[in-house]
Amino acid sequence: MKKQDHEKNDLPPNQIPIPSILRWGIDHPGISRSLPKVAKEDWRLIIDGEVDNSLTFSLNDFLKLPQIESESDFHCVEGWSVMKQKWGGVRFLEIVNLANPKKTVEYVLFTCYDDYTTSLPLSVLMGGDILLANKLNGEELSQPLGGPVRLIVPQKYAYKSAMWVSRITFLIRDRLGYWERGGYSNTADPWKNDRYKFI
Repeated sequence: MKKQDHEKNDLPPNQIPIPSILRWGIDHPGISRSLPKVAKEDWRLIIDGEVDNSLTFSLNDFLKLPQIESESDFHCVEGWSVMKQKWGGVRFLEIVNLANPKKTVEYVLFTCYDDYTTSLPLSVLMGGDILLANKLNGEELSQPLGGPVRLIVPQKYAYKSAMWVSRITFLIRDRLGYWERGGYSNTADPWKNDRYKFI
């Protein structure tokens, strides 16, 4: 069931809304327990895998792509949600159109500057609210929240919304990501309380 099927301000099962000042603005340590060190001028986004056009973007290149704003809720698998966040950035569809994945592609792997990985079906990423975000609530996305560029997939728990994205790889077959290999659900649907694959 998709978010738009629910009443406004509904929450997925076992989620609690929080003011952003309580949790949303704290430093995120990443899987290496420290923020990745990458200067904006050194940031690169590599697009590769089963595509007709392999690409590499600097931050300046990325900011020249069509930018949009999209409002969505953000649901953490730990049980808290931040509502009505306004993300600014590039629709993932724009990357798809530029890279032109081969017809055999079914999955996309995201790799990050802290070596975090996660994957999603390409079909899930085709929605208009799936962004590579560089802004949050009208301000430049801070590094503790995944800046300069992070993925936003509102229909999934937040571990699918990879921070500090450095590479996007189009795949024929799926590769489980960091948390998914450790027991988290690979489908990660908040509305189905779909948190752990072993429960």
